[in-house]
Amino acid sequence: MAPPRSKKVRPSFRRLLKTSDVKLENKLKNRQMKQQNVAKKQRKEQKKLRQAVKEAVLRTPRPLETYKKRPEEEEDEEEFLETLPTDMIEDEDMQQMTAMARQASFITRDLSSCGPVHGGKKRSSEVVHSYEKVPRKMVRTEEKEIIHLLPIKDKTGVIPQTVERVIKHQEQEEAAEEQEEPENEGEPESVVELTAEQMELLRAQKINQKKLLIANMASAVISDPSSNIKRLKELRGMLMESDPCVAVTVRKLVMVSLMEIFKDIAPTYRIRPLTAEEKGVKVKKETQRLREFEEGLVSQYKFYLEDLEQTIKDWKQQKKKRSQVVSLQSYQSLAHVSVRCLCELLLALPHFNFHNNIVVVLVPLMNDPAKQVSDMCCDAFRKLFQEDKLGGASLATVRVVSGLVKSLNYNIRPEVLRTLLSLRIQEIQMKKDVEATAPKKKFMNNKEKKSLSRMKRKWKKAEEKLEKELMEVEASESKENKIKLHTETLNIVFLIYFRILKKAQGSVLLPAVLEGLANFAHLINLEFFDDLLNVLQNLIQSGDRTNRESLHCIQTVFTILSGQGDVLNIDPLTFYSQLYWMLPRLHAGAPNDDIIILLRCLDTLLIRRRKQVTLQRAMAFIKRLSTLSLHVLPNASVGLLAANRATMHSFPKCDFLLDNEVQGSGFYLPELDEPEHCNAQNTALWELHTLQRHYHPVVRQFAAHLSRGAPSEGSAALGMELSRRSPVELFEDYNVKDMTFNPPVAPPRTKKKDRFTHGATLLDAELQRRVNEALDAKEETQLDFTATQTPSQH
Repeated sequence: MAPPRSKKVRPSFRRLLKTSDVKLENKLKNRQMKQQNVAKKQRKEQKKLRQAVKEAVLRTPRPLETYKKRPEEEEDEEEFLETLPTDMIEDEDMQQMTAMARQASFITRDLSSCGPVHGGKKRSSEVVHSYEKVPRKMVRTEEKEIIHLLPIKDKTGVIPQTVERVIKHQEQEEAAEEQEEPENEGEPESVVELTAEQMELLRAQKINQKKLLIANMASAVISDPSSNIKRLKELRGMLMESDPCVAVTVRKLVMVSLMEIFKDIAPTYRIRPLTAEEKGVKVKKETQRLREFEEGLVSQYKFYLEDLEQTIKDWKQQKKKRSQVVSLQSYQSLAHVSVRCLCELLLALPHFNFHNNIVVVLVPLMNDPAKQVSDMCCDAFRKLFQEDKLGGASLATVRVVSGLVKSLNYNIRPEVLRTLLSLRIQEIQMKKDVEATAPKKKFMNNKEKKSLSRMKRKWKKAEEKLEKELMEVEASESKENKIKLHTETLNIVFLIYFRILKKAQGSVLLPAVLEGLANFAHLINLEFFDDLLNVLQNLIQSGDRTNRESLHCIQTVFTILSGQGDVLNIDPLTFYSQLYWMLPRLHAGAPNDDIIILLRCLDTLLIRRRKQVTLQRAMAFIKRLSTLSLHVLPNASVGLLAANRATMHSFPKCDFLLDNEVQGSGFYLPELDEPEHCNAQNTALWELHTLQRHYHPVVRQFAAHLSRGAPSEGSAALGMELSRRSPVELFEDYNVKDMTFNPPVAPPRTKKKDRFTHGATLLDAELQRRVNEALDAKEETQLDFTATQTPSQH
């Protein structure tokens, strides 16, 4: 009879073809999981059964006599025994019956004995147990090996020579090794007994040995990378150093050594993986050796980066791994070394593989609570932005920063956004630039056509074609690609800034955003101007901003209006008034770094836009800046006076302020915050007279120069070292951040002595002799003024 057919319908071959590989793989995984679950249940049941049997065997039974009886049962038993007749059974029979009952009873029998209950006399008489008859050790004869030597020949004939040698078994060798092991195990005990000085000396010896080993392997790899690429794996294995005495130091040394090795042997191009077709092609030995070297280098570099990343993760998650040879406190120093190695590789190998992976690891560490780690990463990315000439690394970094800002809901440190100020973006591809750079067809008019002969027209056409080809060769593709990358990078940067302006105006990131907008304002597209100006104006008028934030807003507005925004019909009078109102609040009690932003704003407001500035406004700013120069540090005074000098050169009629005569009607209103209506033309620059007595020599020089009308030539003109520098440069050159005078103050002159010094200091020898006699006299003699002096006869 045939076996019953399964009711489950088997899928056809066509249906199997339609089934996807993912579905088949999932089915296989489900089947394996079911089998594993069934096996696990069976193992659990068997374990429970073995445990129950073990408990039953180990449980010792308690004899019946040990149980306590009730007092009523004891009295009844005694009365029953007293009523029994004692003369019916003899004592010997009674003892024999009791013994037989004990042997036959399961309850009263001693369960500790393993012998049979009804054992015969023959078995019970055996005194020697069976396991005693088993020999303690197997009798073994030594195996001998016969070695045949050279034979000896004598008169009788050839005599063969042999030697027997005992063969040592593996067990004897293992026993010898086991005897050696306790000796080796005794060494740590001796180490524990060492003093602290001896232990430190032993540790230094171990570290020196490891250093020599690392140096040998590193020098071998650097000398011949293609042949010794496998040494990188050995070096990387030392990152798992298990000796707790030197584990931390050795791992740090290996991390730094591998970093230097990869910086030295990494090629100047990106290594791509080979395709299946390329692997199948037969190549030369040199090419095959180069491929093997590149493949090994990429794999070891990848594993090294993974080790560094894992070290940082273990430190962040407070995990204690690797056989607990490294403490959690030591993991912090290991993590710092790992971060430093990643930063070095980020700067040294921006063209090599896995550069974007390094960026992904380091960007979140810019927002790390540990200041040392955060500053290290921020400095690395600043250098990367400054050294990036193509723009690919900058674009990858800005993308990751944008994702970090969005994922953390704008809860990041301002230093993360300030690193974007180091981006080297000078030009981008704007919409009007695209239209301007579109190729335009040149057509010759009829006069030019008639003036040229047929041959000349041919030459003209060939010449234009050749010029076009030369222009295509000169305009390299790298420049176009660079502009494209810079455009995309700047779009992401502005996206970050605009998101914060829209959703997080009250966050600590706003100053960094305003500073970034002021830095890149000349690259903003025209379509964002109206909305951005409205937002900045609302921020300034709110009154909640600090001086620095308000200055950044004003700088952004005027940078936009000085560049592409000059086509817009916008009157920035509100921003002029706001800056004029802020000037008295930038005194020496406020941060001195705000003055440099003020100087940049003044350069944009009064110098670059001088055609849109009235004379009244310019004179009002000159008067208030002169007043402010009395209340700031000397380097700020130099910068403000230099700004006044540039303004007076741009507006020559401002020399009214150097005259006592009143121009027009009205009085000067210094407390009025409107520069157009404060009547600045009716006052004079009295502050210059006070500044000419300033302790700083450069301030005195500028004050004297301005009081004479700021001439470019003549005795009152400034020197070349001062006249050719901008106000910002002068502010930085004479900075006093180190709390020292710049330039240093000259020491005071020495006082004159109260008496004459010994020596021939007088021209008249006779007078000198009398002076010496008077100085050498021991007792003071009374001078006789009545005596007449006889004239000397010649």
